[in-house]
Order: sequence, then structure tokens, then C-alpha cells
Amino acid sequence: MLMKWFLPDEHVNNVYDISPAALKKRGVRGVITDLDNTLVEWDRDDATPELLEWFQSMQANHILVTIISNNSKARVTSFSEPVGVPFIYKARKPMGRAFKRAIKDMGLKKEEVVVVGDQLLTDVFGGNRAGLKTILVVPVSKSDGLITRVNRQIERRLLTFMKKKGLVKWED
Repeated sequence: MLMKWFLPDEHVNNVYDISPAALKKRGVRGVITDLDNTLVEWDRDDATPELLEWFQSMQANHILVTIISNNSKARVTSFSEPVGVPFIYKARKPMGRAFKRAIKDMGLKKEEVVVVGDQLLTDVFGGNRAGLKTILVVPVSKSDGLITRVNRQIERRLLTFMKKKGLVKWED
């Protein structure tokens, strides 16, 4: 069924609901995460203190984190370098190359990696196509850039359809 490509394995309110202990229990040793509206608002330049703590807790528990974003080199570099998190910019999600590169760079097997993101059409679809577990988070911000606004309209239709079919168990 085509819809399974857009269905996340899990849905949480935000990245802070994803704990190192829960990941380890599932055999996860690496997290590939989106940047904009997943970790911080799409127009925020730097990490919040709470997000810095989340990164530190992952590192303290030996869980590798890599940011992959469709955004520009300047945007992703200026956010990621100060927090010391590896990154891939202009990732062209949902295409698979960036996901495969992140897994290779982390030195992990795909069974040990989870993808975290706020969009069905890029993060979840791309992660599922790459054979990875996926976690959909509620977008950090209610506003989006132009392309993302178009994606959100398509996502709303997909979610409505999946709810009618009983595939989605969470509320918006």
C-alpha cells in the first residue's frame, strides 16, 4: 500500500519526548534529525538551552546525532557547528543519498538508526524509503517557508485519508 511510505513508526509532540533510554531499549544508536521546525523554528538561528541539553543527553548516552536538512549550507552550518553536531545540507530529502551518507558517517547499521522530522513528505517518506524507523514530531512553529506550506497542505490531506482508514492513532 502506497500510504505506508508516509506513515511514521511513532508520533511525539517534540524531540524532548525522545529519550536516550527509550532509544537504547529499541537498539537505536543513532538519530538522523531534520533541523527546521523539528529542532527549532525555521527562522531561529541557534539552539535553545533545552535543545542543547537534549544534544548533551544523547551524547552522554552514546547516541550519535546527525542533522540532515534541505536548507542551504549557510543556514545548516551556522546552526550545527556551534553545537558540535555533524550535518548534511541541501540533502534533497526525500531522496535517499543523504540518509545513506549519514548512516555511513555514523558507522551504524540502518536497524540502529531512527529518523526524526516534522514533515511526512520529506522526513518520514525519505526515512521509510531508506528502510529506517521514523518518528514524526509536531512542528515547532506554526509558520513555514513557502515550499513547506505547500507540503503541509498535501500532508493534511494524507493524514485525513490515513485517519479515515484507521492508520493514524494520534490526534493533531
